[in-house]
Amino acid sequence: MSAISDARVALVFGTDTGNTEDVGEKICEQFAGAGVAVEMVNIVDIDSQFFSNYDLIIMGIPTWDFGGIQEDWEEREDIITDADLNGKKVALYGLGDQLGYGDYFLDAMGWLHERVLKVGATMIGYWPTEGYDFEASLGCSEDKSYFFGLAVDDDQQFEQTDDRVNRWVVQICQEFEAAAAA
Repeated sequence: MSAISDARVALVFGTDTGNTEDVGEKICEQFAGAGVAVEMVNIVDIDSQFFSNYDLIIMGIPTWDFGGIQEDWEEREDIITDADLNGKKVALYGLGDQLGYGDYFLDAMGWLHERVLKVGATMIGYWPTEGYDFEASLGCSEDKSYFFGLAVDDDQQFEQTDDRVNRWVVQICQEFEAAAAA
């Protein structure tokens, strides 16, 4: 399958405040505008077999305080570690506060990235760090040139979220089709 419009796509999120869900809804709206249906589901409502039904899995996770993992993701870590993501394209998005927690910006996304790689995921959707101001992050490459997924800071850069989501969804569609055609 090389066309994103034919792909089965899921967006899995965990949230305490609703912000990660809100960004997920924006992502789903952009995919819908591109003719791609996305099933959006909370991490608490699935098991590790859930992923077998999808070609592309988008996962959203916020970072709490000093690098904390969102509780639902942390409590359900086995859903990821027990999953077989071989042959699955996975894209991540993370929420954080680069000003208030600049030494831990998007650490939870790094935590999730590490786990999905271990179970065979093919990662797409890496995002440039340009335009962000943070000190350190487990959610980006060692050279700080890219994040392991879309970086969202609705606390400090809320006015950029919609544009970033729009551009990232276009990028995901292109990368999915390129990876599927390879």
